[in-house]
Amino acid sequence: MADKKLLLGDEALALGALHAGLTGVYAYPGTPSTEITEYIQGSAFARERKVHCDWSCNEKTAMEGALGMSYAGKRALVCFKHVGLNVCADPFMGSATTGANGGLVIASCDDPSMHSSQNEQDSRFYGSFAMMPVFEPSNQQEVYEMTRAAFDYSEAKGIPVLLRMTTRLSHSRAVVESWESVREQNQMHFPERPRQWVTLPVNARERNRQLIKDYAGFEEDAAISRFNLLEDGPDRRMGVIACGLAWNYLMENFPDGCPFPVLKVSQYPFPRRLARELAAKVDSLLVLEEGQPLVEERLKGVFDTPIPVHGRLDGALPRDGELTPDAVRAALGLPERPQFAASEIVVPRPPALCQGCGHRDFYTALNQVLKDYQGARVFGDIGCYTLGWMPPFSALHTCVEMGASLTMAQGAAYSGVWPSVAVIGDSTFTHSGMTGLLDAVNTNADVTLCISDNLTTGMTGGQDSAGTGRLEAICAGIGVDPAHIRTIVPLPKNYPDMEKTIREELEYHGVSVIICRRECIQTAKRHAKK
Repeated sequence: MADKKLLLGDEALALGALHAGLTGVYAYPGTPSTEITEYIQGSAFARERKVHCDWSCNEKTAMEGALGMSYAGKRALVCFKHVGLNVCADPFMGSATTGANGGLVIASCDDPSMHSSQNEQDSRFYGSFAMMPVFEPSNQQEVYEMTRAAFDYSEAKGIPVLLRMTTRLSHSRAVVESWESVREQNQMHFPERPRQWVTLPVNARERNRQLIKDYAGFEEDAAISRFNLLEDGPDRRMGVIACGLAWNYLMENFPDGCPFPVLKVSQYPFPRRLARELAAKVDSLLVLEEGQPLVEERLKGVFDTPIPVHGRLDGALPRDGELTPDAVRAALGLPERPQFAASEIVVPRPPALCQGCGHRDFYTALNQVLKDYQGARVFGDIGCYTLGWMPPFSALHTCVEMGASLTMAQGAAYSGVWPSVAVIGDSTFTHSGMTGLLDAVNTNADVTLCISDNLTTGMTGGQDSAGTGRLEAICAGIGVDPAHIRTIVPLPKNYPDMEKTIREELEYHGVSVIICRRECIQTAKRHAKK
């Protein structure tokens, strides 16, 4: 008998991977992807099978670890948020060249509307860029089923598969039916074509030509996939192309069935043959897709006879932000539903640093010292401490991406900015800040690096931090003068000592590191309860 569970989309993906015979998950935490790995870490079934589920230092190392597991014939899953795909772009693109041996599925969770992100990038573009198949589920049940199908497809075609999720699907719950049969893990076996795993140009050129041929086959597979459906409808004034989650929103607006012909797309490359069949039946097309207008843009030149195409590009749907059932409703020309205004007693609450957070005390001391330095600039990084940009601290001047604080501070210092201060968290430092520190040491940059060490990966829920207990040794090993690796404890009673240390290191003209160490108030509460 099938088992029924109420699961987040992320949890459905994790369960699907476990039931597909997963040997290891490799990930770096990032909203909205974190719960995939956490579900596997908390699974008794995964522990029984000894599934690897430790956090990686960053997305690049995660991708490479999974690729090594695939090389050995085992099934591996990689998980991160969409901007993490930028971090692992090198091995990701390279994996299309090497191909896969054991099934390799890469779950990239996009964040339309930027609920917890710095951009709205659409991972489907990366799949097309790499000439890699992309699976895009439309609901939680399909997430579960498609994860297993993605592993099967990866092994059958010898290619990694990108599984694209979005925030609303990752973080909403639905009942999921799981299979009675659960696969065993693969036995270790090595690739039949070892040549393509060595990407010297002589091998890569040969593999690239094969990949181009294979990609045409991937498109034909998409055209006959059970996840892509072309359904007729009586009203042929318009045809609808609904991608991934957008298909769910379309069906919400037509609970008794859509009157228009519909092409549901959940497996890519985009099935142009099905699009041509749809276009031959209708007067115009409406493209519904969560994220950027990838399909809408690529419909140009697909049809022999021009046909009006509507979607995000022509304003039928909003150009940015999450797709919603109401936005889909408006694009379909349906009457607006009654709107329920938020209660007047609900006051907007912007995100803020937790009361009792050590970042608060650090920023208070830093701001006090910097009052005496008119030209000072503070370069921030990605983490909960980024909230120091907001009042009442207003302590940061920049925040671009993971690891940028120190390298931007160096560039500013060489432009004449002084003092040039970088603020980075402990997890972000080991993710992508260490190489920037090596640059600074090699050029003796006049920068002060402040590592705000809360002993965890706080922004995403308190996962382990790779450098916990070793930051001083890491900085010294990179080459920072131990005399200028200082540790402070950010507490109000320590303000005089904190300010003295900060001032001394600002006045030192070279590379200095101040480690501000106090446990995250949230993890401290959890530890106290235990």
